[in-house]
Amino acid sequence: MTLQRNLLIALGLAALVVAPAFIYPMLIVKLLCFAIFASAFNLMLGYTGLLSFGHAMFFGSAGYALGVTTKFLHWPPELGILAGIAVAALIGFVAGAVAIRRQGIYFAMITLAISQLIYFVAMQMEWTGRDDGFHGIPRGRLFGLIDLENDLALYGLVAVCFVLALLAIHRIVTSPFGLALTAIRENEPRAVSLGYDVERYKVLALTLSAALAGLAGSLKALALSYESLNDLHWALSGEVVMMCILGGLGTLGGPVAGAFFVILLQNFLADKVGEWLSVIIGVVFLSCILAFRKGLVGEIAAWMERSRKPIPGQESRR
Repeated sequence: MTLQRNLLIALGLAALVVAPAFIYPMLIVKLLCFAIFASAFNLMLGYTGLLSFGHAMFFGSAGYALGVTTKFLHWPPELGILAGIAVAALIGFVAGAVAIRRQGIYFAMITLAISQLIYFVAMQMEWTGRDDGFHGIPRGRLFGLIDLENDLALYGLVAVCFVLALLAIHRIVTSPFGLALTAIRENEPRAVSLGYDVERYKVLALTLSAALAGLAGSLKALALSYESLNDLHWALSGEVVMMCILGGLGTLGGPVAGAFFVILLQNFLADKVGEWLSVIIGVVFLSCILAFRKGLVGEIAAWMERSRKPIPGQESRR
């Protein structure tokens, strides 16, 4: 198992290195940003069991925070990214403190309501550009040395952040804190009986998830030099749910695969099928739920696990 995992990691890193030679770097940047976003959401739903319908508020608010700090305050890009992460984490903490008082669908509806509130505020502010979007976000120079106007340099930054985000998520879910989150997801009353402060764990999980979503939103805004209200809309929160379920909840690679699949489908079919794109994605999503209950990566992992188990009676014949 360790050998297979190390081989997959090596192949993934190699793919990140050589990908710009074969694929337009900005397309990969977009894929990686949404992969980070989906992975952040998976930390909430896949590992903690909390369904949020408002995760776009972290993604979009971080993009606006980066735009304000880099365009108006003239901060360097690294500080702009940190500002986006901080704003998203703060919103996540506040939203968690409010929403955690309820469970299940009520928790999801509260996050949706807060998300719509932030969307409405952004739509009323003149500096956001409203429907026209926030334009002219400068890429700047990373640490005063690396010119991010170069697409390959920007790709390198996003690829490094993507790897670090996945490592952070892996460290979180394999730590005692992550195991406590899993225990809360599996049996919350038992976790309470064992002495865990369940509400504190949930708020912290939402804050960490929001911070990672903020990283994704900041990187996307920096890459496109543009931020729009679409990144705060509830429809994006629905898309990230679909990405995670398609790829496989509770797996490290599932949200990445799901994000790649959805974004590539949108990128290549949007101009060809127009409004039918939503229908096609819906059919794919429905088919996946019916045929692959654990998602694409989840089903592959389950198949590999079954293949390693000995056939009943095989050991006795030996």
